[in-house]
Parts: sequence; C-alpha cells; structure tokens
Amino acid sequence: MGERDNDDRRPGTAPATRPAQRPVVGATARPETRLAAADLGAALGARATLVQFSSAFCQPCRATRRTLADVAGMIDGVAHVEIDAEARLELVRRLEVQRTPTVLVLDRDGAIIRRAAGQPRKADVIAALGAAVRD
Repeated sequence: MGERDNDDRRPGTAPATRPAQRPVVGATARPETRLAAADLGAALGARATLVQFSSAFCQPCRATRRTLADVAGMIDGVAHVEIDAEARLELVRRLEVQRTPTVLVLDRDGAIIRRAAGQPRKADVIAALGAAVRD
C-alpha cells in the first residue's frame, strides 16, 4: 500500500502513448533449421530466399509483399515466397511464427539466417540478405 507505480505519471493523468513497435530484426533461428522446396511449396532461390508468412486481412502483409518483391527483383538469384499462415498451420507451429507478417531469410541451402516479425524496411531486408547471399 502506498507504493507508487514505476511510471512517471502524475495521479489522474492518462498513460503516455508508446511509439509504434518496429519489427524484430536480426534474430537468428536455430542453426539446424532448414527449409526445402517441399516445405515452401516453391523452389528455393539460387542465392537466397525471402519467405513471408501472411494472413488474408493483414494490411502490413500487403506492404511487406511489395517490399520483398522489390528486393527479390533487385538481386539476382533471390526468390520471394509468400505463405498463407492459416493454410499452413503445421509449418507455422514448427517454425514458431507468432504473428504476421513474419519474414525469414534463407540461404541457398534453405538454412534460416535471419527472422523478422512485423513490416520490415527495404534497407533492413537488403542488409539481412547480406548474411545469406554467397557467391
């Protein structure tokens, strides 16, 4: 009793608004996690693959689709594969996808190099591809 909350609000004031959350970028998956064309329902890219988990009514998913398609079109050998999360629940559970959009960056062998939840910026996608693209 009598303890004050850990925030700096004065009594009777509204809580401060929080800035919009940025996507979680750069988290790496377990090294043994690999995806094959059969898992994705599409061929892997010759150099890297951008895998996007989406849902039907997800507005950030639409913007993410455009961003990833743009990046895949800019870099030779990079494929973009979009997966409907609701239709592929077994894969969603296996990869522990918690929200859409979730983007995975795979190397040419299908190993998950980077993972991001939320709408990524084009520059972040390009930077993440740097770790996956090998000549």
